[in-house]
Amino acid sequence: MGAAGNEEGRIDAVIVGGGIGGSALATVLARNGLVVTVLEQQRTYADRVRGEYMAAWGVEIAQRLGLFDALNQAGGSMPRWAVQYDELMPPQVAEQHKIDLDNMVPGVGGALCLSHPVACETLANEAIAAGATMLRGVENVRIQTGSEPAVTYRLNGEDSTIRCRLIVGADGRNSSVRQQAGIELRQEEVTNVVSGLLVKDAPEWPQDTFALGSESDVMYFVFPQGDDRVRMYICGTPDQRDRFAGPDGTTRFLESFRLKSMPLGDHLAAATPIGPCATLGGEDTWTESPYAEGVVLIGDAAGYNGPIIGQGLSLALRDAELVSKALLENSNWSRSIFAAYGEDRAERMRRVRFTAAMHAALFCSFTPEGVQRRGSFLGRLAEGQDQSLMWQLIEPVIGPYNLPPEAFDQSYRERLLGTQEPQSVAS
Repeated sequence: MGAAGNEEGRIDAVIVGGGIGGSALATVLARNGLVVTVLEQQRTYADRVRGEYMAAWGVEIAQRLGLFDALNQAGGSMPRWAVQYDELMPPQVAEQHKIDLDNMVPGVGGALCLSHPVACETLANEAIAAGATMLRGVENVRIQTGSEPAVTYRLNGEDSTIRCRLIVGADGRNSSVRQQAGIELRQEEVTNVVSGLLVKDAPEWPQDTFALGSESDVMYFVFPQGDDRVRMYICGTPDQRDRFAGPDGTTRFLESFRLKSMPLGDHLAAATPIGPCATLGGEDTWTESPYAEGVVLIGDAAGYNGPIIGQGLSLALRDAELVSKALLENSNWSRSIFAAYGEDRAERMRRVRFTAAMHAALFCSFTPEGVQRRGSFLGRLAEGQDQSLMWQLIEPVIGPYNLPPEAFDQSYRERLLGTQEPQSVAS
């Protein structure tokens, strides 16, 4: 086991960041006897207006890691059904073709929708229960990479240093660990932005269903969160970044849900906001090699998928699974043990980037050409002659590993984004 190389005064791992990926990894390592300290900047986990949908393939990983039961018992909702609405078809047609997520990934009943702060708190508590040390309110983290890794940090006005065998950067999109380690973050051109809001007093929304759709100049998402709470998102083009800015932004966001293509839009628009209304970039980023000597990156720190297909939590758990496997199967923690992780992540991120780009082109492009493209896709999908068109809709559910390689190549892109005449899906 990896702990065999530990020596007096030096712990096994310092994980910088106690969010989903960091706390999940800490739990797995601590349960296997490793000495782990987690450094978390937040004293109380905040609503980040993202990270609240775990796809079925992520649920399967959570099950394998022994984390699902705690998350499932923390509240939230586990919807079985997904409905793809659109202004080009009557709502009842969309509902007749809703997607059943139950057992789409064997042994998984659906997706998991759970408050991000609650999920983080739940996993942090699991890490602590497993024996990890969790320090919150940490500031000014400085790292020393190489053969003698060390982390210096400030807590309650005092500086401390921890020597360790490995530093794990799980500190999010603007990762200080990544920057200090000199690992370059690469980025695709931004194709969309995403705005979100959490509401309550929406009891009519079915907790067993999440929805997405396109109408006018927005792509929208609705995710139940248990009881009468719902997380709502609107995805738009980059020039809409300030659409919901200002003191009345929340009101304008809610009014945007008075939609013709989706039932219950008026009900959602009348709900009570219980969190911030914030807008996030929809860019895709990645690192060519998410590790260096003495340091490895996981989760958003290693590069993140645009939120238009909601893969962040599942990607982070897969990172935690692969990194923990590398550490637990090797006594020598040189950078070479992360080669398989790096290769897996590179192909995984390429595939989700592909799917996210296709989603943006199909459902978040509101020009006449974009509407034509979407109508052609939906019409061909309804005809049922090319079953592979469904790959685009189910990949965000079953993940990048469970489709054939041709689901992520140029020929599929060309077929998916064909230029046939637009069709109204009326039956």
